[in-house]
Amino acid sequence: MSALQRLHVAARYSEAAVFNGVVYLAGMVPECLELDIRSQTADVLAQVDRRLAECGSDRSRMLRVQIFLADIADIAAMNEVWDAWVVPGTAPPRATVQAALANPDYRIEIVVTAAVQDR
Repeated sequence: MSALQRLHVAARYSEAAVFNGVVYLAGMVPECLELDIRSQTADVLAQVDRRLAECGSDRSRMLRVQIFLADIADIAAMNEVWDAWVVPGTAPPRATVQAALANPDYRIEIVVTAAVQDR
């Protein structure tokens, strides 16, 4: 059995956990709040890339993605960025919903579950 590993642990949450070959990322939100949905999406996806790499995975190994939009009207613009980012042939099961996000300046939050790279 593989050991449970938590990364970037804060009082309220960890940014990632890895267990039994699976990476669980916390909801990733934009670091720059003045941006439009395309820029916020690119920002969050870059964070996902960094965190997955740190955990021994990458975007081609995503098992499931949940996307929360402050305004579902942003879905087409968000999808433009998503479609350019996702590895062709590896699009994961995904849900996209409108939600009240923790900060009114957040336009997007993304939660990712991914498999660790085969060793």
